[in-house]
Amino acid sequence: MGKHVLLYGLLCGILIAALKLIEYRWLMVEYSVEIYGGLVATVFACLGIWIGLKLTRPPRHTETVVMREVVVPAPANFVRDEARLATLGITPRELKILELIAEGLSNKEIAARAFVSENTVKTHSSRVFDKLGARRRTQAVQLGKEFRLIP
Repeated sequence: MGKHVLLYGLLCGILIAALKLIEYRWLMVEYSVEIYGGLVATVFACLGIWIGLKLTRPPRHTETVVMREVVVPAPANFVRDEARLATLGITPRELKILELIAEGLSNKEIAARAFVSENTVKTHSSRVFDKLGARRRTQAVQLGKEFRLIP
């Protein structure tokens, strides 16, 4: 009896496999364009992802830059050039903004420290830049130090 059950199960398994093979062949004939199109799309998508990852990978030999803030104290013998200050027409408030810019503060931080709005800081900064002939904050600080307006 056990042999008959085993033989019956084996024959049923072969029959199911044959039916699945016929079904597979029918599917391949009926939907061949869609299947090949899907395979080609999958290959190109994988290739595109691989090339994208290769091209956008950061270089392997990168250096790590560690930046830290260094506080440089003002010189003890600093004397502000009042004549140059008057010649340029820089107001005390604009001078204070320039000093805060020299400390490396952002417009928001300057506004909080000077108790004014951020737009007022931008206005004072642009006026200082115009009076000094500077285009950037770093250039304004450099010129302010050269003209002995800030330490």
